[in-house]
Amino acid sequence: MTRKLIWDARSGKIAQRLYMKIVTVINPKGGSGKSTLSTQIAGYFASRGHKVMLGDADAQQSSKYWLSQRPSSLPLIKTWDYQADLVLTAKPPPEITRLVIDTPGALDGWRLREVVARSNLVVVPILPSAFDVQATKAFLTTLADLTKGKETQVAVIGNRIDARTLSGDKLKAFLTSIDVPVIGYLRDTQYYLHMVEHGLSMFDISASKIEKDLMQWQSICAYLDNL
Repeated sequence: MTRKLIWDARSGKIAQRLYMKIVTVINPKGGSGKSTLSTQIAGYFASRGHKVMLGDADAQQSSKYWLSQRPSSLPLIKTWDYQADLVLTAKPPPEITRLVIDTPGALDGWRLREVVARSNLVVVPILPSAFDVQATKAFLTTLADLTKGKETQVAVIGNRIDARTLSGDKLKAFLTSIDVPVIGYLRDTQYYLHMVEHGLSMFDISASKIEKDLMQWQSICAYLDNL
């Protein structure tokens, strides 16, 4: 958990204070798995003891539905009841240490500039299809312009990958050619669909049942831990 040293005027001593990091999941192309990835990242942070808020800026409200199904026995993940646009600019409560923002498709203009500017990390999921590759390639160029000279990090996750297919191989070849960190590849599995219905993440389930998937998340989690 990230901390910084501050001077506490009341006690006259150096104290530690938690401070917040913002992870935003963006790909203007619809259907790339942004909501699934956002809920999984929020679930991971919660499993690590962070005070987490999941902001759903998508009109479909998929992430908010996931939260509504989440058992009360699991670590709490908060959200807002704001309209989608307000989520892009809203300030979390002071106790929140990790904010994850799930964005809509076709995000552009001031909305894109605003949410990128406030993010510590922008995660871009990409699917193994020629259409997705071309759209994401153009978007990564836009992100490079928006983050130039700033501390915002950008990272890519290959999503719904079938290692046995030619499209999966082509996607990996494309990702090795770009100057953006590729922090993981996730397979296409029904587990993610089942977890939506129960408000669960990979980090809320017995590890023995999803060992293969948790192994794929190791590099992603390591990257998130280093924010």
